[in-house]
Amino acid sequence: MYQLKRHLPELFELEHLISRAGSDVRFRVLTEIPHQGQALPIHAIELGSRAPDAPSLGLIGGIHGVERIGTQVLLAYLHSLIMRLRWDESMAEQLKHIHLFIIPIANPGGMYLNQRANPNGVDLMRNAPIDATSHVPKLLGGHRLSRHLPWYRGKKQCPMQPELQALHDYMIQHLNKRPFTITLDMHSGFGFNDRLWFPYAGSVSPIRDLNVMYRINRLFAKTFPNHTLYKVEPQAHSYTTHGDIWDLLYDHNLQQQPQSTFMPLTLEMGSWLWVKKNPRQLLRYHRLFHPELPHRQSRILRRHYSLIDFLMMAARGHNNWMKTKPEQIAKDTRAALKLWYDGAAK
Repeated sequence: MYQLKRHLPELFELEHLISRAGSDVRFRVLTEIPHQGQALPIHAIELGSRAPDAPSLGLIGGIHGVERIGTQVLLAYLHSLIMRLRWDESMAEQLKHIHLFIIPIANPGGMYLNQRANPNGVDLMRNAPIDATSHVPKLLGGHRLSRHLPWYRGKKQCPMQPELQALHDYMIQHLNKRPFTITLDMHSGFGFNDRLWFPYAGSVSPIRDLNVMYRINRLFAKTFPNHTLYKVEPQAHSYTTHGDIWDLLYDHNLQQQPQSTFMPLTLEMGSWLWVKKNPRQLLRYHRLFHPELPHRQSRILRRHYSLIDFLMMAARGHNNWMKTKPEQIAKDTRAALKLWYDGAAK
């Protein structure tokens, strides 16, 4: 128990929050990952409406075990939610109209080991059974050479790793018959700026719902005109990868429920700036992905609250800002192509 608390304090904090939560908060264990004689649970926390057709927001962290700051942001946000539900009637009213789910530690074994991959050495963001249709950078884009190299996809034609399978199955069940869902998957470690990515990771082609992403981007910019943290773009603008779980789930939802909208977003917190301001972090690999200084960590824990609250409001009010007339969809799509694809699909 001491070793678990030492190496995975985020799990202890999460389970403490669960124990303090009231009846408005539901939780379940998606699966347990055996590691060194222990069973490490993957918890899913659910709040708000139980209606299967309620709009939804999902928050996911810790898919890469070394990127602990994403999990810590979600734990801080969950703490605030639990406290607010004790006194804030507006938050309780908000949650009556939306389904919120949070999976703070999607890769508990990797986080225990303080490594990017899961305990089997597989990078969960390269492990889904989907291949990129555009050129990918060697190694970085996912490979099958060896588990001892970063970005390892796993063996070909093998099942998904249990952590990813649990996330996949939960999402498939969740998306079924649901008209509108946004997810935010939290990562760190790329660039000097915070990036808000949308699919595709494995293709430079625009997604079908490009007009929806354009509307979300405009809505955020108009609602928070002084909040200029994020560079919003398709993930493939930064680099392309094989095996992205969100590409797989996005395409699945398109095929199974073409009338619904599913927008998976990835927040990539730019940790290079943290390293630039504190070069000592270069001395250890895991420090490249985490704001080590206490004041900087506190700043990161609170700086993304506006984005999460905005996504919750946008999901609840999606009927008020989404345009459904064909001529408006076409207009927004043309504007999005001009903004992100130089005016035409590549």
